Amino acid sequence: MSTRRHLLVGSLALVLGGCLSTPQDGRREKELQPDALGLSGPAYVRPGEEWWRSLGDPQLDRLVAQSLAGNPTLAVSLARVRGAWEQARIVGAGDNLHVDFDLSAFRTKVSGNYIYPPPYAGATFWDGRVGFNFAWNLDFWGRQASLIEQASMAARASEFDAAAATLALSGTVAQTYVDLERITRLSQLADRAAGQRESLLSLTRQRVKAGLDSDVELRTAEANRAQADVEREQARVGREIAVHSLAALSGQGANAYPAITAPELDLEQALPVPDALPADLLAHRPDVAAARARVVAARAGREAAHAAFYPNVNLIGFLGLTAVGLEELPKGNSRTWNAGPAIHLPVLDAGRLKAEYGKSTADLDAAVSTYNETVIRAIRETADQAARVQALDRQLADQARALAAAEQAWQLAEQRYRAGLTNFLTVLNAETQVLAARRQRVNLLADRTLARVALLVALGGSFDATQPTPLAAATLPSGKENTK
Repeated sequence: MSTRRHLLVGSLALVLGGCLSTPQDGRREKELQPDALGLSGPAYVRPGEEWWRSLGDPQLDRLVAQSLAGNPTLAVSLARVRGAWEQARIVGAGDNLHVDFDLSAFRTKVSGNYIYPPPYAGATFWDGRVGFNFAWNLDFWGRQASLIEQASMAARASEFDAAAATLALSGTVAQTYVDLERITRLSQLADRAAGQRESLLSLTRQRVKAGLDSDVELRTAEANRAQADVEREQARVGREIAVHSLAALSGQGANAYPAITAPELDLEQALPVPDALPADLLAHRPDVAAARARVVAARAGREAAHAAFYPNVNLIGFLGLTAVGLEELPKGNSRTWNAGPAIHLPVLDAGRLKAEYGKSTADLDAAVSTYNETVIRAIRETADQAARVQALDRQLADQARALAAAEQAWQLAEQRYRAGLTNFLTVLNAETQVLAARRQRVNLLADRTLARVALLVALGGSFDATQPTPLAAATLPSGKENTK
């Protein structure tokens, strides 16, 4: 009895000694807090589930839907999400009762000079075993729960990555579509310019015949008419490239090109965007949510590494039949069972546990630094796009006045030229100013729409981190809640 007591005391001392040898925290990085980042605007009002519908073009809605369903790059992200959740299930399975069935039969030759007495010594016989093995991890120190949370949050981060890819893809499709609208309008301007320059060329020929103009004016008018054809061809090629891009983004080939027609966007109608950085900006960005989930996963990983310093306690058992000689195996007295706790605690591991804990701490610092970097980038991107939208609004107001003045000057110059009160160069200069102003307005309208699309994407679009995705709704073993 005294010997058992000494063994028990010695075992407890060993366990306690192992538990007390855990290292210090060692963390270096701290997460940025939203209230210290200057986000003071009103709360962000998310658009509907499909933010691009605010542009009011059914063809754009169809192209975005096709892109989200058939884009290969997005398909890769979704496959990674499925793989991450399956990995979480693998880790979660370690928290459940495990039951295995074993059946074995070995023909055994026993040594005549070993521990077996006669009649087994030196004999040859069958050794049979059939039954069930049981194992259950009691997880006293929360290591398995931390591993489950680490895997689950890593899978959640993959979901947020896929959401970010979805947001970026929808934004790219919308911006490419706006470029198609830009090119369509520039093409229309090129057609109008060609018609105007054709009329001007005809008028110049008449004036040359009448002796009112020279060949210089005629050649200049011909050159400008040819330049209009160049601009029309540039617009045509630009439209084809935009159509090719939209088809590729939606996972389609050349057979989709004819189905993509001219857009019906109203660039004069601005997309609704906030005037200031919303106070809850970080809650609506999928990349920030992914970075935050990885911080939680890294923290859970460090807690799992810390729990590894404590004893690992399992309940194990066996229930079945064992016998020497297969003919004896089915008999009732071949029944056997065992059950009891199994405690594992490393004593001399050459510093492996401390190194793993140090690595998990470094991983946590890296995750926090990545989160901070993502937060700062999110604020900068949103502020940049908001400033760009505001600048383009002012530019459009100024440009509207410039266009009106240029058109009035051109109309007056053409009237005076027809009346013989001014020369051709005056008309040409006035027309050049009008065409440039018209092209500038189209470009500014398109640029403002692009900036507003980019601002909506920077704000997070329709992303809502509080809404579970279909993959996240799958039943998973959950670890402890980590809110530290």
